[in-house]
Amino acid sequence: MAESKVGGRAVYQPGASSIEGLPTSLQMFHTHPPVMAMPHWHAQVEVNYIIRGSVHYRMNDHEIRLNAGDMCLFWGGQPHQMDESSDDSLYAGAHLPLVYFFRLRLPVNISSRLMQGETLVTSATDAADTENFARWFRYARSGDPTMSDHAVDELLLRLERIVFEPYAMLPEQGKGETVEQLHPQSSRSVARMCDFIAANFLQEIDSEHIARAADLHPKYAMNLFKKCTGMTLAKYVNLLRLSHAQAMLMREGANVLQVAMDSGFGSISAFNKSFRHIAGMSPSDFRRDMRVVNTLSGIQR
Repeated sequence: MAESKVGGRAVYQPGASSIEGLPTSLQMFHTHPPVMAMPHWHAQVEVNYIIRGSVHYRMNDHEIRLNAGDMCLFWGGQPHQMDESSDDSLYAGAHLPLVYFFRLRLPVNISSRLMQGETLVTSATDAADTENFARWFRYARSGDPTMSDHAVDELLLRLERIVFEPYAMLPEQGKGETVEQLHPQSSRSVARMCDFIAANFLQEIDSEHIARAADLHPKYAMNLFKKCTGMTLAKYVNLLRLSHAQAMLMREGANVLQVAMDSGFGSISAFNKSFRHIAGMSPSDFRRDMRVVNTLSGIQR
């Protein structure tokens, strides 16, 4: 995570080596959260645990304020922006690619609602969470694969425990939630599809390739993925490509056509349409705005 100074405050600056540029990577963090100059998106479920201070997020269709002791999960595929972060704030958490997210034994209604843009928020945390997130971060950064795997396993178990305590889904959609569980085999199938997509999203792949990798019929694979994620297979592949392209556009001298080709899009028109749909602006305008932010950062640094 790169930082610059704008108006005397740390500002998050995504880059090709950050979470946007590595959409299939599980990354943990434990740091002061800098505000964001612009909304961004990434193809992972984000976990935030506020250790100290407070932060404020603007999501697609709602806002949330998190204070010390709060934990939240949200789908990073929706544009989101942390626009407030108190001077004393400290948070920890992780970015979970879907292949990890679908290892979680969560009720279907929770995973589906997260994928459709809602945010899960809970205040049912304690001092053990502060210690555990710090340890998981150390393990993940240790360079020891066994310790890193242990941190991931413990984190996933902790996230499953969220449903045993009070939590809220925002924005509220009313009462009467179901508690349907994903069949273990369904979760494994979705994880296998995500695994294949993660390894091949920059190549020319379609639903038949993805289904074959999970030993499923293409129609069943598409229906299962949509049921579990709220997204089509094509939309998820597109999101990974857009996340990768977003990071490439932030590089100095980025060429929009080259970025489109290197991100797996077959044409510049398809790239422009997909990028505009998620960002609300063209790739060229996004690149221009990022240059303005970087220029202002350099002036005020």
